[in-house]
Amino acid sequence: MTRDEGRGASRRGVLRLAGTGLGLAALGAGAWGCGPAEDPAAVATPSAPETAPGGGTGGDAFTTPPPGTAPKPLWQRPTAKGSLGADALAVAGDVVLVSGDPLVGRDLATGAERWRREEVAVPGAKMLVRGGTLYLASAQYDGDVVGLDPATGRETWRSRLGKRFSQPRTIAADERRVYVLAGILEKDLSVRRNVIAAIDASTGKVAWQELRDAGTEEYGITAEAVGRHLVYTDFRENVTVRDTATGRQLWTKKIGRSNSGRLAFHDGLVIVADAGRLRAFALADGTEKWSLASEEFTRFHGIGVLDGVLYAADSGHVLRAVEPGKGTELWRTGALLDVAYPGQFAKVGGTLYAATELDDKGGVLAFDARDGKLRWRYNDGSGALDRWYVVAAGGRLAALHGERVTVLPAV
Repeated sequence: MTRDEGRGASRRGVLRLAGTGLGLAALGAGAWGCGPAEDPAAVATPSAPETAPGGGTGGDAFTTPPPGTAPKPLWQRPTAKGSLGADALAVAGDVVLVSGDPLVGRDLATGAERWRREEVAVPGAKMLVRGGTLYLASAQYDGDVVGLDPATGRETWRSRLGKRFSQPRTIAADERRVYVLAGILEKDLSVRRNVIAAIDASTGKVAWQELRDAGTEEYGITAEAVGRHLVYTDFRENVTVRDTATGRQLWTKKIGRSNSGRLAFHDGLVIVADAGRLRAFALADGTEKWSLASEEFTRFHGIGVLDGVLYAADSGHVLRAVEPGKGTELWRTGALLDVAYPGQFAKVGGTLYAATELDDKGGVLAFDARDGKLRWRYNDGSGALDRWYVVAAGGRLAALHGERVTVLPAV
């Protein structure tokens, strides 16, 4: 690794930690375009951030740009500071939500502000929408967890946990429960142990709580509730599965590196990026079903299963499509050396969209999902080094970059 590469990796690591929760820890104890496809370095720069070409009527009749050219943004708006994190962007119905203070809900079609709430969301909080409710830890740091209607911003639910837990943070949810991680406040106001707990979504009462092992981190948690399994990884290099009904730990595995990236799921499997390998474990008992290695000296980063295909990018700027049940490779791109490697994915029709890691040469990439051919790259021209995030919403793509949210047509 060259000196410049090392500096880039360090910068990416610091900001990635900020996005996953360590940035919240720094707040204190209370803080819980584009040119032809064969020239990926070409960038499309919007001419006016507040314009909404083709998107002002709310329709999806977009003009398809020429081959190799990125679409123009339908609209762009500034976001609140602190809008970092792998789940800081969400779409609920026809409303775009970006984590930050104030928390703002914008119309997906036009970008118009639907509602605004001050001091309701901790900056960088996960936009966790399930069952038509946005769940957030209270920004008042009173131990409560609140539920908002994404369409209006009104509070519709609250779980008053009070002093039982120290600053609970929502990590996952399903139709029945909200799952939180919280510290246990000692008499001297220190926090030495933490619990994982499930809150009943109908009553707001704690359904179960389980004390985590001594020394486990409160931050760097990535979690998903899948059927009867609550699955999470942390900075202590574990992947752990619990029963969602009882909280009982079913199994835990050590993995070879700290993994706070996204988890992928397929047909009873959880798939993790473990340094230079993709590893698939059976949700039922933790049995390792398959493993796929990257090239020497490269590491896997972004992964995701979309429409029954696992997509995985590595630090060598190679994107792979993998059969998630067996771990067999379907296709791979050449090394996209002029483009930052993808860290997160979305898919609309036959096009795979990828949001890149930290790099001024990044952006939203569009690939042909059949063979991995790069169709176009969109960059907002801001020069910001922040990581990109993208969410598919019908015929539109919502993208978050630094302090700006952009909606593109999915063409």
